[in-house]
Amino acid sequence: MRIGIIGLGHVGLPTAAALASIGHDVAATDVDGEKIALLSDGRVPFYEPGLDELVTEGTAAGRLRFSQDPADVVPGAEVVFICVGTPPTAGGEASLAAMESAGETIARHATGSVVVVEKSTVPAGTAERLRAAIRRYRRDLEVLIVSNPEFLREGRAVEDSLRPDRILVGADAPEALATMRRVYEPLLELGARWIETDLRTAELAKHASNAFLALKISYANALARICELAGADVIDIAEVMGADPRIGPDFLRAGLGYGGFCFPKDLVAFERLADRLGYRFPLLAEIARINDEAIDAAFQKVESVLWNLEGKRVTLLGLAFKPGTDDIRFAPALTLARKLLDGGANVVGTDPQAGVPAKAEVPDLEVVEDPYDALSGAHCAVVCTEWPEYRALDLARVRRTMAFPVMVDARNVFEPMDMAAAGFTHLPTGRRPIEQAGT
Repeated sequence: MRIGIIGLGHVGLPTAAALASIGHDVAATDVDGEKIALLSDGRVPFYEPGLDELVTEGTAAGRLRFSQDPADVVPGAEVVFICVGTPPTAGGEASLAAMESAGETIARHATGSVVVVEKSTVPAGTAERLRAAIRRYRRDLEVLIVSNPEFLREGRAVEDSLRPDRILVGADAPEALATMRRVYEPLLELGARWIETDLRTAELAKHASNAFLALKISYANALARICELAGADVIDIAEVMGADPRIGPDFLRAGLGYGGFCFPKDLVAFERLADRLGYRFPLLAEIARINDEAIDAAFQKVESVLWNLEGKRVTLLGLAFKPGTDDIRFAPALTLARKLLDGGANVVGTDPQAGVPAKAEVPDLEVVEDPYDALSGAHCAVVCTEWPEYRALDLARVRRTMAFPVMVDARNVFEPMDMAAAGFTHLPTGRRPIEQAGT
């Protein structure tokens, strides 16, 4: 099938590469000329494991091409996916300006009937607004609107695109559903679960899913605070809870809180949508408050163990919001960095992928590539992102290079007994601390 993609961010590019990989003829566009230039030169504009290989495979086979001109992408396409950003407005609702712009682009360039797919996360009711916007620019265009929310995890977007656990398609027209089945037939043959709903249900399902995942994370973080006060172990409790199939173990890892672009903005957008529909949903605001509390708890541990922050060197292990990505949007590590800098600390950060964007976001942050160099002379280290590289650190070497052997383990990367044996004061999350004399 001939498929067009509008928007080449963390959703659009993996979607384009995956659809080309399963045999479709994919043309993709983005308003960012620098991004198009990088892709045309064979380079991926952000880090996502396996994505560069998938893009190279698609372009080499002639099934994937990029252009900044929508006239090279939309005409002749049977299906056009809208994968643009929906950032929060000043009031917290999802901004749909880029969605409307994409609708106008389709109206101006489509050469025949087309299925338009909302891939971006949008509030319920957007499909009707999008249809009306397209008709405002082009009344004669035969267009069918589909909601096909993405469920991609950064760091695993390629795997999730090629082996999805479910494919949700919402539409009001049977012919639109039939077209989408053709799009995804190769994945359905591999066993992907197909779920059909109406448009509004599909739109609402994505916000509901992200809010519930954020709820599980914040619940684990609140539980960690209670465990610290009670002298219990949050990891053991999460294992007990996760053994119940009604709960499951995923997203019950206590830590520094969620980040990234999706959860923070989608949670607020969902709350604003509920308000607009006439339903108060205060639980959503409480999820966000508990998430912020996790960062405050880590800061308080650093402040408590160092007494005075002024002039102290604090090393942050990890800057991206999660491992497997260079995305620093709403990254808890950067929020913590700003708090430490405001407190007078000299903050050093290291990350396998996110050092450059983190430095651009927080100019006063010193970024060092090698973790051992970053830890040299540190009075305290904080594990902010659970990259496997940090779990594999030589603790004896780290102990020798730090000024004070103090580790605030905000992701529970290290086992307390290992840290005790290596001579560290270890302040984990939701577990009993280990304090060494003299630190």
